[in-house]
Amino acid sequence: MLEIRNLHARIAEDGTEIIRGLNLTVRDGEVAAIMGPNGSGKSTLSYVLAGREDYEVTDGDILYNGHSILEMDPAERAAAGIFLAFQYPMEIPGVATMEFLKTALNAQRKARGEDPLKVPDFLRRVKEAAGSLDMDMAMLKRPLNVGFSGGEKKRAEILQMKLLEPKLCVLDETDSGLDIDALKIVADGVNSLRAPDRSVVVITHYQRLLDFIVPDTVHVLYKGQVIKSGDKNLAIELEKNGYAGFIAEAA
Repeated sequence: MLEIRNLHARIAEDGTEIIRGLNLTVRDGEVAAIMGPNGSGKSTLSYVLAGREDYEVTDGDILYNGHSILEMDPAERAAAGIFLAFQYPMEIPGVATMEFLKTALNAQRKARGEDPLKVPDFLRRVKEAAGSLDMDMAMLKRPLNVGFSGGEKKRAEILQMKLLEPKLCVLDETDSGLDIDALKIVADGVNSLRAPDRSVVVITHYQRLLDFIVPDTVHVLYKGQVIKSGDKNLAIELEKNGYAGFIAEAA
């Protein structure tokens, strides 16, 4: 599904290198957790995968289903099935959440050569997805993320993911600002999308999210490189002992 080869990336504005020779493989159907201390490059990795223009790849490659995505813009990556859930979802005043969902879904269908959804079909899909996330349909009439609580913003993103059905889901610290009830609902939404042809990259600081979204693999990121990989037990070890031991090993 995803193969990152010797990736180097920097902030375009000032040239600060953040990703420094990162290698990572995520197989079809795999849930891979990325953990690491602040400043290790976790969020930068998610932005580079999504194609944000303020980050620049200077070396290496990113292969998605065997094809390089470096020349693809963010819209092309989204149409191809790459989805990024932000740590801090953007507020968009004046754009109703329901209208945003309809536009995004039909833009994706158009890019794939499919007909736009008729209103009754679209509403049925939204109601089913929203119901699974305990979302009030009235919330979808409000401007996207404006005045939403942290939990509501994350539910709205998982709703987008359920509707768009991406093949590669990248969750950038999706547990930020969530109480335990909201965390369980969001995790249930993610788990409901697990499939043999869909992979998930979960970026997080904390083991608690991985109690609910159990990863197949865990990778420790430090100074823009993966310094340790293992199974779900690696996250438990990190929660208990911290990163210092692995960082010392890699030095």
